[in-house]
Amino acid sequence: MSAAPRIQSRRSFIFTPGTRPDMFPKALASGTDMVCVDLEDAVAPRDKPEARDKAFAYVPVTEGGAGVERIIRINCLRTPEGMADVKALIEAPLPAPAVMLPKVKGPEEVRNLADLLAEYQRPTRLHVIIETNEALEAAVEIGRCSDRIDGLFFGGVDMAADLRCRTSWNALLYARSRVVHAAATAGVDVIDVPWLDLEDEAGMIREAEAAAELGFTGKGTIHPKQIPAINAVFMPDAATVAHARKVLDAFAAADGGLLVVDGKLIEKPVLRSMTRIVNTWENAWRD
Repeated sequence: MSAAPRIQSRRSFIFTPGTRPDMFPKALASGTDMVCVDLEDAVAPRDKPEARDKAFAYVPVTEGGAGVERIIRINCLRTPEGMADVKALIEAPLPAPAVMLPKVKGPEEVRNLADLLAEYQRPTRLHVIIETNEALEAAVEIGRCSDRIDGLFFGGVDMAADLRCRTSWNALLYARSRVVHAAATAGVDVIDVPWLDLEDEAGMIREAEAAAELGFTGKGTIHPKQIPAINAVFMPDAATVAHARKVLDAFAAADGGLLVVDGKLIEKPVLRSMTRIVNTWENAWRD
């Protein structure tokens, strides 16, 4: 059985290359909610064995960033490098807290890895990138295929290539919406693609705000200087948190499935959203 997921704020994440373990402590201290050590795109083919060894050795034991989620992005499971990553994952002396799966095409890939982790008694959690046409079609099934999944990530660049469209907001709006729908159906977090233009902070904030309005719970970054603005976009304000706590308290004291709070009818399904708001606030102010 997999370990129960802890409450985790997932407003932002940043990648660090698996070949540079010296960068990992800096990333943990950057203010992000998630640090992902990359064995895939950021690592040249000749360097993948070295990156693999370093990532599985350093990620579980590196000090710093208490409360920051630690993830290893492995290679596509349908490749020899991905299979080598899985072998390292199940044989590592200390289990990786979480792995990110790129280029997934269907739920069977995720389910097979989850079954393998269970067989080898690894408590590793899973994050899945939706970035292929096949994954977009099967997004709901992927999101619900394992209770190890904590988040779906939208891979905009690869998705645009598969869809033969531009990477603009309007061109990818349908794909984004479908991933949000899948994550909401599965009850997991959903993280938007990083903003790639370091010189256009205003554009990044506009896109992050649009993503938050659409239902995303966080957005990736490519540089530490982007993290404060991204965190701020996905951080609920004090009034929103106070209202969420009021709703949760009211439901805790009530016996029925719906009630009226501040003159508005509130039904029980809204509790999940209220809980997420409070969790994000409390985790953002962690020590």
